[in-house]
Amino acid sequence: MPRVTGVLLRVRESFWFLPALFGVSAIVLAEALVALDRSLPPGVTDDLPFLGALSASGGRSLLSIIGSSMLTVAGTTFSITISVLATTSSTYGPRLVRNFMADRSNQAVLAVFTSTFLYAVVVMRTVHTQVDDSEAFVPVVAVHVAVLLAVLDVGVLVFFIHHIAASVQVTTLQARVVDDLRGAVAAAYRDGPGDGVTTVPVARSTGGDGAPEVRAGSDGYVQAVDVDRLRRLAAGAGTRIDVVAMPGHHVIEGDVLARVVDASGPSGDGAGAGDGPDPDRVRAAFTLGDARTPHQDVGFALQQSVEIAVRSLASGSNDPYTGVSALDTSAGVLVPAWRSARPVTALVDDDGRPRVTLDWPRVEDLVDATFVVVRTYATEHPTVLDAALRLTRRLDDAAPADRAGLLDAHVAALTEARGRLVAPRG
Repeated sequence: MPRVTGVLLRVRESFWFLPALFGVSAIVLAEALVALDRSLPPGVTDDLPFLGALSASGGRSLLSIIGSSMLTVAGTTFSITISVLATTSSTYGPRLVRNFMADRSNQAVLAVFTSTFLYAVVVMRTVHTQVDDSEAFVPVVAVHVAVLLAVLDVGVLVFFIHHIAASVQVTTLQARVVDDLRGAVAAAYRDGPGDGVTTVPVARSTGGDGAPEVRAGSDGYVQAVDVDRLRRLAAGAGTRIDVVAMPGHHVIEGDVLARVVDASGPSGDGAGAGDGPDPDRVRAAFTLGDARTPHQDVGFALQQSVEIAVRSLASGSNDPYTGVSALDTSAGVLVPAWRSARPVTALVDDDGRPRVTLDWPRVEDLVDATFVVVRTYATEHPTVLDAALRLTRRLDDAAPADRAGLLDAHVAALTEARGRLVAPRG
């Protein structure tokens, strides 16, 4: 399942899948409509609206114009998309390029144009004159469908121009990043126990108790962990699996991914189980890749939002208002998490026994890292410091008793930095 998940993630962020799928569909549709045309009695379409007779030369000309123009438009849209990717990489950071790669609208536009080209080519090869063959044949229905597709493609082109203009706006990019962050937080944190998970601390194997270790078979970042599969494996073997390499961790071949411990005792600790789950099946629950992704990696999801703020403060950009907006939009996720969220510590079975333990970062650590980065790069931008202080007030207002006062040091440091900027010069 995680391998399938990893493949799906890579497919989603690729430019080849939808064009390939649409292209195959276009070829099948073209062959089907040509077969329909061959099965129709001669002249049956002459009296139908919009399906008047076509000569072979006229049909070829229409299909040739449609095919060549769609291929040209496809090349233009691809060039525009690549230009946007280059601009995004240099302005907002290379790690945010995946947001445009994963944009289904861009993929669909490219797929529509290329599939229309393929459709026109496949239909055009079936057009015959009496010179070419003993009997002329013009697939009237298929040719008119090509005209209909060309009309629809004009609308797709207008949509693409609007969409690409909207997608390069920083507010659109921030909305996508915040959506990623919200999804990652929902996967890693809960307001309390329930739904087969617990937020109560669970003792984990430290590696010195003889618990069998499942090690990585290759290098890469942990992009996803199929925790439900691990729970089924652990429950079936009567063991507990402690996940060591969480999403976002970089591992090399031989690094520990998880430890399998005996879950027969009341606390589930102790030496490793004799007949634990198959290590290969446990290893298969971890998806490794060349780069971090925000789907389960809450630290990376937050880092993307912070990176927008940091890059906007660079001397080449000098756009502190983007930094302000990044902090304000992040508050919509950080404040609810600060109010009540606790990291999921374990997945439990029906009896409440921990079967999979996890090691998500604490909300406090994520917030601390955010303010440290902002304080480091925003020392010359009072508006960004004001936004950071506004975020601390929002967090303080929502803080539960055990988190009250945790931000005092950040407030003091931000206030001091703000005071140095506005202090009168003597």
